[in-house]
Parts: sequence; structure tokens; C-alpha cells
Amino acid sequence: MSLKRTEKNTNANGAAASEPASNSPKYRDNVEINAKIDAYIQANPKEWTYIQGLPRERVERMLVLQNVNKIERRERVRTSVLKQLELNPELKEAYRNLVKNLPAEQQEKAMASIAARTLRTITPRQQSKGAQV
Repeated sequence: MSLKRTEKNTNANGAAASEPASNSPKYRDNVEINAKIDAYIQANPKEWTYIQGLPRERVERMLVLQNVNKIERRERVRTSVLKQLELNPELKEAYRNLVKNLPAEQQEKAMASIAARTLRTITPRQQSKGAQV
């Protein structure tokens, strides 16, 4: 399910409640995302049965692993982009000029983000050909 945690605790009038009804966080549903999930479950009933049979700790650890993999992938891309910028000082200077008004601690991250998007746009993605005989 697509659930997002909300930090707000409101009553029916939309005003903040003085006493929370329960200590559990409130989640909101995204109808479009839920429809995608439901379609996937319909198309893959065996996988859904497998997931439902997993112990809770295993599911939690799988979710954490997905987040770790996402962070590692993002860091690899960032490192690769910064490496490319180091090889091209003129390009690096152009990106530095774009982010010069940001706080110093945000400049490198913003520079890498802009460069990654630009490189993705102008450089076609290399398709892997898989195992060749």
C-alpha cells in the first residue's frame, strides 16, 4: 500500500487536536498508487502470496535493504558525476557559477544534481547487451 505518514493530528474541523486519539501515526492513501499496487498484485498472485507469508521482521529488513540500495545507487551516481566534472574543469566552473548563490554546504550536492540531470538528458543511456556468446 502507498501510505505516507502525516505529522498533523487534526480534528473534524481541521484544527489541531489537543489530545491525540491514539499514539499511532496517521497515514494517507494515494488512490492512483493503490490502483497500481492492486494491479500488480492481480498480475502476480504467487508473489503476493509469498510476500504475505513472510515474517514481519523479514519484510521490514527487505524494506530497509531497498532504502540502503537506493542510497548507495544515488551515491555511486553522484561520485561518477563529480568524477566527470573533475575531468572537465571548464564544465565544473560552469556548474559552480550556477550554484554560487547557494550556501557553501549545499553547493556540491546541487552541482552534482544539476550535472547528473544534464548528463542524463544529453547522453543516451548505454544498453547492456547481456551475456554474449
